[in-house]
Amino acid sequence: MTTASNPSPSLLPARRRRHARLIAALTTLIGACAEAAGEVYGPIAAAPPDQEGVEVQTLSCIRVAMSAPLLLDLAWSEDDARWPEMVVREDAASRRTYAARCALAEAHDAVHLTVSGPGRGPVPPPTAESGAWMELVSAGDEVAACWRDDPPQAAALVRELTAGGELEVDEVLDAAVDTMVVCGLLALAEARTKATADPSAAAELCLAAVPYLARAVALASADLD
Repeated sequence: MTTASNPSPSLLPARRRRHARLIAALTTLIGACAEAAGEVYGPIAAAPPDQEGVEVQTLSCIRVAMSAPLLLDLAWSEDDARWPEMVVREDAASRRTYAARCALAEAHDAVHLTVSGPGRGPVPPPTAESGAWMELVSAGDEVAACWRDDPPQAAALVRELTAGGELEVDEVLDAAVDTMVVCGLLALAEARTKATADPSAAAELCLAAVPYLARAVALASADLD
């Protein structure tokens, strides 16, 4: 009986292909955010300077805020369906790195107990399992924040975070994508709540979501090799 071997990194799809549907959905949302803001700002710009109470449209602000999570969820699912072998590989890598982070956390906890004893205050420390998940989320947040100001430095940070084997490059980049997507969706959710009472604020929030969505595209497309 033969067993399937892991594909060579050179044979793996580029990240922009692996996440093609997500990237397309994000770019669609960026355009929709600009269009929604334009429906607020356009009528104001076209109105005579002395006109009070310009009528604007906020339906697009509400529509993009409501549709964005569903659109992105669908895109993620479509990308997974297009690359089932990659999903299997990523799941296996995730289990391996998660186990490695748990083992490291347990080792650190054992050392801490030996040094300081069992009495560590009224708030219990996180379990090794929760700490392992928190470490991945924290790595994604850190890379996403660094990418905003200095992508080459962020790439170097990814290498540093993955040097020990407890995290994989794609795992960290995907966590950073999640961070940026969540920030963009939060801005759109706030735009929806303000659409009726304060159309200008809603338009500004639609535009505020754009940099986050654009950075999510960059991170989803980034190949460090």
